Amino acid sequence: MSSLTSKRILLGVTGGIAAYKSAELIRRLRDAGAEVQVVMTTAAQEFITPLTLQALSGNLVHTDLLDPKAEAGMGHIQLARWADLLLVAPATADFIARVSQGMANDLLTSICLATSAPMAIAPAMNQGMWHKGATQDNLDVLQNRGVFMDLIQAHKLAVKLVWDECWMWMIWSPLLRICF
Repeated sequence: MSSLTSKRILLGVTGGIAAYKSAELIRRLRDAGAEVQVVMTTAAQEFITPLTLQALSGNLVHTDLLDPKAEAGMGHIQLARWADLLLVAPATADFIARVSQGMANDLLTSICLATSAPMAIAPAMNQGMWHKGATQDNLDVLQNRGVFMDLIQAHKLAVKLVWDECWMWMIWSPLLRICF
């Protein structure tokens, strides 16, 4: 595995069943030498707890846009500036739709708008959602804006082929292209 020593990865976790995979992803990123901070959407917290991701990342997990402690220093701006890479994994259809429209209605989407770091997403949704024209249009918008994603692997995921291998490969493929 390639070294990510001294790379600062801001991992956004959205609310799909694939959120449980973020624990393994954090472990692999840290094993490769990256420093990892985590931002979770409200829906993500229904699938995996912030405490789990805090224990694995070694950092507090950020969950609220209007956190009084973080916002005293404009927390979303600090996180946006901190990151060498913003990686959203999993990226649900809802998140993809909101960020493609420039919405900033939670901490993660606000960071997406504020960061100058490269952004990579790992789309994760069922095949019905994946094949909808709206989803494909939203992915096109993000791709045209320079967001890294591997749509061939995401398609395999959506049709339930080799779930584990595709999801991790999809993460590492754009990550390694951006960082090196």
